[in-house]
Amino acid sequence: MTTADLLPHRYPMLLVDRVLDLVDGQEVTAVKAVSVNEPWYARAGSDGFAYPQLLLVESFAQTAGILGTTVGLGGTSETGLVTLIGSVSGARFHRDVFPGDVVTHRVRVEKVLADAAVVSGESEANGAPVLTVAQMVLAFRPESELAPGGESP
Repeated sequence: MTTADLLPHRYPMLLVDRVLDLVDGQEVTAVKAVSVNEPWYARAGSDGFAYPQLLLVESFAQTAGILGTTVGLGGTSETGLVTLIGSVSGARFHRDVFPGDVVTHRVRVEKVLADAAVVSGESEANGAPVLTVAQMVLAFRPESELAPGGESP
């Protein structure tokens, strides 16, 4: 199964390249290879420009979303639920990421609620920490409630 099978995202916003390990409902390890060919480098070039921190968090969140599909609440097209990021707290950036780095995200489930899950984790590149997330809340909502006007897509 590929990341495209697990997430609704597509180029250029699919920011997880490969799942290395997935323990359903518990933890996931995935990687993102940062390339100079990504659209955010088109105008800036690669000379010393760090990967945007917001995209690093988004890549972590997509990894969390993959884990969210396994916690028993859904978050897949088969269940009709969509996984949303409700909040992020305690995010700490340790160093910049540059083209050529391979970022490894490790995300763990801390708690599962009626319609949400709380996860935490860390990311590293070249063996050095780049991001720590103390808490991220995943909310699972019916796709039909998110369509404009509450209509089914």
